[in-house]
Amino acid sequence: MITGTDGPKRSDATRNRALVLEVARERLDTGDSLPPMKDLARLAGVGVGTVYRHFPTQRALLAELGAAGTRRLIAEVRAASENDDPAAGLAHMISFVLRGLIYDQAVCAALSDTGDGCSPPPGPAAELNEAVGDLMARAHRAGVLHGDVDAEDLRLLLVGVAFGLRLGGADDDRLERHLRILLGGLLTTEDGIEASPDD
Repeated sequence: MITGTDGPKRSDATRNRALVLEVARERLDTGDSLPPMKDLARLAGVGVGTVYRHFPTQRALLAELGAAGTRRLIAEVRAASENDDPAAGLAHMISFVLRGLIYDQAVCAALSDTGDGCSPPPGPAAELNEAVGDLMARAHRAGVLHGDVDAEDLRLLLVGVAFGLRLGGADDDRLERHLRILLGGLLTTEDGIEASPDD
């Protein structure tokens, strides 16, 4: 039987789950390792039983973070595909991904196969590959992306640039400069380079 308390209970469960994910993501994004579940519960302001109900293991929690990072990537790629200017759309996607690889551990894991359990599940990963393929095919048809560049080229270039930036201590000015250099090598038009957003 459905009671009047089911709605608030579900709402509380959804809120608590989001709090745990937010705390876990913040810890990873600042370069820390994922804390034990009891510490994660304390940081999120929930009971340890609540954490285990949603995420039985740390690996399950990491998998959800990876899936969330993949969903963010898919949304950005789809939005870039709707840009009237194929070069600007591709530049926006590349800019978002490069920043994600540096500042968002879940996005980084989704693209760089870190082997820490944060990799995306097969379904979202396939959807991401399809979305990137569609965006790049559109850019190729428009003649704004060099014809010999494929999706794996783009992934490896972005992962490599992000690794170098993190190693050298990425700041906003250096990131923007490297982004412009990367876009200059990938795109056949200056329009795409100028269209890179200042997020």
